[in-house]
Amino acid sequence: MTPPQSILVIQTSFLGDVILATSVLETLHAQFPDVQVDMLVRKGNESLLAGHPFLRETLVWNKKDKKYGDLLRLMNRIRSSTYDVVINLHRFASSGAMAAYSDAPMKLGFRKNPMSVLFTHVADHSFNGMHEIERNAGVIRPLIGEAPISAPRLYPSADDQKVVAALTGGPYRCIAPTSVWHTKQWPAEKWVELINGLPRSEQVYLLGAPGDKPQCEAIKAACSHPLVSILAGELSLLQSAQLMRGAQMNYVNDSAPMHLASAMNAPVHAIYCSTVPEFGFGPLSDNRKVIQTAKQLDCRPCGLHGHAACPKGHLEYALSIDV
Repeated sequence: MTPPQSILVIQTSFLGDVILATSVLETLHAQFPDVQVDMLVRKGNESLLAGHPFLRETLVWNKKDKKYGDLLRLMNRIRSSTYDVVINLHRFASSGAMAAYSDAPMKLGFRKNPMSVLFTHVADHSFNGMHEIERNAGVIRPLIGEAPISAPRLYPSADDQKVVAALTGGPYRCIAPTSVWHTKQWPAEKWVELINGLPRSEQVYLLGAPGDKPQCEAIKAACSHPLVSILAGELSLLQSAQLMRGAQMNYVNDSAPMHLASAMNAPVHAIYCSTVPEFGFGPLSDNRKVIQTAKQLDCRPCGLHGHAACPKGHLEYALSIDV
């Protein structure tokens, strides 16, 4: 097979999905070090890929404002770029339309995509215990054959590293206590209990987005630990990733910070509440541990992404996890 000259990778889903998709970038670079690779993500996730050494360009789809107008713009842009290969890691019609309209000689994606009949190669997708990076690798097998899969990776800049260096004069631990989905969050009182049991000579940093700051403030106010600082909303995604890399341990929910840890090979304890690691989105760091309830609950898991509130009206899947 003649090596491709240009490739587009499409992943317009959530933050964690984009982080895990960087495994494809690493794997492609290992096989085709001279290929030009672009990546398309939804607006808000592009900062993850700033300065990525294996990307020529990051394309951005504004899915909130003028969604379909911007979709048409991108479809025309992709078609005019004459990519040799378009890899669609998203399973829904909008991204499928971009790949199908691309006119690329190779269009790779999941069979579940409604537009997959227009792809040249398709791969199966199932939640059968296979990790997401393995599912994604299945999509690109026609390109890479049986080559090994690389781990996901992010690349904080020198400036990011400088910002974090000012915070890391001694041992510290990071906690990301929130999630977009309420049923994925370990309750605040559990985080307080955990923090109060951590070494009192070690700094504890609470991480998150700007909107997570009130929850972090409430947790800090309830803690007796003397060294708790709130960095939610203060650091960029790549700066948070860099901070997590040097931590004694990172404590997270089944959410995007877990994938930041994976991409930095940072030590991590991942707490699963309403979801389960068998969905295939678990931590990948060398030093990792999955923590979940020992109770057999017939309502768990209650969905792939979680819910705004417990459908059963209880939090037993989370409250029964012992600190």
